[in-house]
Amino acid sequence: MKNITHILECSRFAQKQWQDLGLGKRCFFFQKLKAEILKNLDDLARVISEENGKPLLEAISHDVLPVMDLIAYLCKNAKKFLRKEKICLGKWNLLGKSSHLEQEPYGVVGIISPWNFPFSIPVGEIVTALIAGNAVILKPSEHTPRVNQKIKDLFQRIKFPENIFQMIEGGADVGATLVASEVDKIMFTGSVLVGKKIMTECAKTLKPLTLELGGKDPFLVFEDADLDVASSAAVWGAFCNSGQVCSSVERVYVQNAIMEKFLNLVVEKTKKIRLEDLGPLTLDSQAEKVEQQLSQAKAKGAKILFGGERDGKNFSPTILVNADHTMTIMKEETFGPVLPVMSFTTEAQAIQLSNDSPYGLNVYVWTKDRARARRVAKQLQAGTININETVFTHALPQTPWGGVKQSGFGRTHGRLGLLDLVKVKHVHVNRCPKKKNFFWWYPYTNDKVQMLRDLARALFGKGFKRVFALVKFLRKSSKAKVD
Repeated sequence: MKNITHILECSRFAQKQWQDLGLGKRCFFFQKLKAEILKNLDDLARVISEENGKPLLEAISHDVLPVMDLIAYLCKNAKKFLRKEKICLGKWNLLGKSSHLEQEPYGVVGIISPWNFPFSIPVGEIVTALIAGNAVILKPSEHTPRVNQKIKDLFQRIKFPENIFQMIEGGADVGATLVASEVDKIMFTGSVLVGKKIMTECAKTLKPLTLELGGKDPFLVFEDADLDVASSAAVWGAFCNSGQVCSSVERVYVQNAIMEKFLNLVVEKTKKIRLEDLGPLTLDSQAEKVEQQLSQAKAKGAKILFGGERDGKNFSPTILVNADHTMTIMKEETFGPVLPVMSFTTEAQAIQLSNDSPYGLNVYVWTKDRARARRVAKQLQAGTININETVFTHALPQTPWGGVKQSGFGRTHGRLGLLDLVKVKHVHVNRCPKKKNFFWWYPYTNDKVQMLRDLARALFGKGFKRVFALVKFLRKSSKAKVD
């Protein structure tokens, strides 16, 4: 790897020229990138599937399509999101004052991306950062080198300006070097443990930071829910990408009255999943972690209704009952194909169980009662509350993505994701710069003190006294002098 200082210097030089191109010309490159991705869709999906382990369908739907959709959305809407925003100053406009907000790029953004979505996460964040006018230095996962090379090839074929996007590859030491460098912002997707280390390093220079640190997402099924649809949603939400999704369904809470019927449906549908529809886990270490969590849960009284078998990196889809919150499988992110199920009695209990977690990324609520859905949603602690939906909104370019609590902070995707990659500059203008108007300047006098009293009564008083105070203020302010 080249010296990080040299890489950063090249990025800074490129960024200034890239910003000066203007939004329209920057988007032109991304329209070409979108077309190139579409042209190479089959090849990209094949490499993602082979290296990441996910089925070909998921490689297309989870990794490739969302990037093209995001490019189309941002190229259409970025101008509107980044335009100057006038601030209404109300009564102060009468004194000839005006204010507006301008958005400008941070400069050079460092992105550290994970292996579970090796194309959609890094490329989506690269696209957003570049459209905003930044340069990007990407440190992708060392576990997906072939996908990383595909990303690099795409940008080279489009002939983006030299050094506007650079990639540095390697392990944790390379990521640490990037974080400690003088990049202007860091975006990290990964574990809470690593996220805290990055935050500590960024705090040394107050470097801006966006963190997406995963979740332990609950799935609440109320007795009036459509159980056929809800059970299918739970099965897919728990097992797609072999459960290696930060928004996977990782905790299911079912109202007592429908528990037996729901479990029967879930087991029946899980039995129909073919091995090729599931795919292996990406890392041996993840398979070992799932195995350890299941062993601990069984030791504490949990029961496996189906699955629970491991063959190398292949792990069968697993349904677990009699789970409770003393078990790590209900508290820590699993990142594997396991669906632990608990029952609840009341709405209040469902909310309490859902919020009983250090994470807060997504929550899934299944009910036909719209009033209940709104009522429950207001009390749930998460970045996204999904009503009768499962593991979908990360693929929507229009909606923001991010969490609360130890799921991190900041947002990617949508308008908020774009604004997360720009600095806000406030510009204030005095259109009538006459010193006599500034009655609060030196010298301080008793007359000016009285003027301020009159102004307060004129602005916030009532009735005739307000009018009288305004007249007094205007008379005195016309005579006020400033050295």
